[in-house]
Amino acid sequence: MAAPTGQKPEADRKHPVDQTLPPFKMFTSGLQHVAAMYAGVVAPPMIVGPACGLSPTETAFLMGAGLFTAGIATLLQTLGFWKVGAKLPFVNGVSFAGVTPMVAIAKEHRPHDALPVIFGAVIVAGVLGFLLAPYFSRLVRFFPPVVTGTVITLIGVSLLPVAFRWSQGGDEQAAGYGSLKNIAMAAVTFLIVLVLRRVLRGFLQQIAILLGLVAGTLLAIPAGLTDFSVLTRAHLIGFPTPFHFGTPRFDLAAIVSMCIVMLVCMTESTADMLALGKIVGRPADARTIEGGLRADTLGTAIGPLFNGFANSAFAQNIGLVAMTRVRSRFVVATSGAILLVLGLSPVAASVISLVPLPVLGGAGIVLFGSVAASGIQTLAGAAMEKGENALIVAAALGIGLIPIAAPEFYHNFPKDLLVILDSGISTGCLAAIVLNLAFNHFGARTASDPAAVPEIPQQPDRGRMDDGEAATSPTNH
Repeated sequence: MAAPTGQKPEADRKHPVDQTLPPFKMFTSGLQHVAAMYAGVVAPPMIVGPACGLSPTETAFLMGAGLFTAGIATLLQTLGFWKVGAKLPFVNGVSFAGVTPMVAIAKEHRPHDALPVIFGAVIVAGVLGFLLAPYFSRLVRFFPPVVTGTVITLIGVSLLPVAFRWSQGGDEQAAGYGSLKNIAMAAVTFLIVLVLRRVLRGFLQQIAILLGLVAGTLLAIPAGLTDFSVLTRAHLIGFPTPFHFGTPRFDLAAIVSMCIVMLVCMTESTADMLALGKIVGRPADARTIEGGLRADTLGTAIGPLFNGFANSAFAQNIGLVAMTRVRSRFVVATSGAILLVLGLSPVAASVISLVPLPVLGGAGIVLFGSVAASGIQTLAGAAMEKGENALIVAAALGIGLIPIAAPEFYHNFPKDLLVILDSGISTGCLAAIVLNLAFNHFGARTASDPAAVPEIPQQPDRGRMDDGEAATSPTNH
């Protein structure tokens, strides 16, 4: 039967992930993603730079390089080529998992000699991860809802302390850290975002986070929390010169530590892709995860060429997708383009950095809480009443919350293990996988028991709607 007049046949309709928005909506929605992840991208260079003996000017250059390489990695992830890229609305940026080992590497080398060693280790780790991607992606069948729901919940809960620190001011050594003024500004921004989400409709509701950040920043000006001096110190153009800090050097100990970081990043990215696939209605299968991991690791391998570090998925942007329901990967590709521009123009990057951390923290509470809520929603369909699934969730959440609730819990463990143990997402994910194997694969269950066999997502036809929406549903959300 022919499709009704004015409507496209269902087979010709694109999934919302593959749809484009009008230019203005595309730009503002992409800018919102950049605002949500900006602090997370520049924070690692801000820590590693001084540890390597860099001056404030050189550290600023390293921050710009981080933005530039995050843009490259995001474009690889969203647009992709060949078998590279998950082609989901997936933001990539500098991974915080590598900060501790990179600082440790810096302590073992003379100032200004550390960065070449770090970059050499990152290149090797990226190449190794790229080669391992096809094998790593086959683990997707060990991520049923009882595992993915637990991990998604942990992602959100693990990110909330970051929002709380931002709300206090970000720098624990600063005089005003935790002041009533900082927390009040975060609370006001938090309330503004909630009110905007409640009263606005349509596209304005979708960019409520961005509007809240703008409103919070304007209110922060008379409160003295906005620093405009960064604009006067920034250059208009600043291309991240290849190997600006020297030719990469290859040190075995540094390579081993960064390869461990790469495996941790791949584990977290796998969990993030499964979470995002669930949210956007395009379940991530082994092929999608393989492409996503290739984008992560390729972006990591080429990052040091432009003075960048290891890249991985940014979970905070998954919360933004969950809240706004804007699922177009081209919106996030626009974010990648914006990041490239910010990396090439320190002045443009400084405009984004005008948003005070307390303002970002207030909005972050809503964003990261949305991720945790998505995890709880996933767990609702995890057959918790069957078998030992409730026990799996309880144990994995308990283990994953240890580094969040008790940051010093593992302080007597070997430093090499802290790369994994200090990440609640990694420990909780590993615990959920092992417990699921123990109770649902190697236990007394049989293949005929539906609770024992996880559903393996199948790759949908990318040209069709596959998220259960009717053919008459709106094209954009």
